Amino acid sequence: MGRRIRIIIELLRYLNNDFMENDRIDFAEVFKKRTKKFVVDNIKFFRTLPKTEEAKIIGRQLLRSSSSVGANYRAACRARSKAEFHSKLSTVVEEADESVFWMEVLIEAEVVNLTQLT
Repeated sequence: MGRRIRIIIELLRYLNNDFMENDRIDFAEVFKKRTKKFVVDNIKFFRTLPKTEEAKIIGRQLLRSSSSVGANYRAACRARSKAEFHSKLSTVVEEADESVFWMEVLIEAEVVNLTQLT
């Protein structure tokens, strides 16, 4: 889960203009890959969940929010204005936070253990 939280922190730094222009371009490309990997990792994780009803329901919620992270980040990169970019990136942060929430629920409900998420 620590890796996922680092992603959120990096997004917040990016929003706060802590990057130089060249760093922004590099960051954007690296982050496209990382958000796509986040989606793929969560798909693979979903496949390992127990076949119980609660695992399916919470797992689907995790799939929706985590896939939204990747899709909305790509949409943010295509924004036509700075305002649109910030709006779309805010959605990315919200969806990433929601993904962390569903992971915490899976752990606290003892559907999975922490080692399965790392």
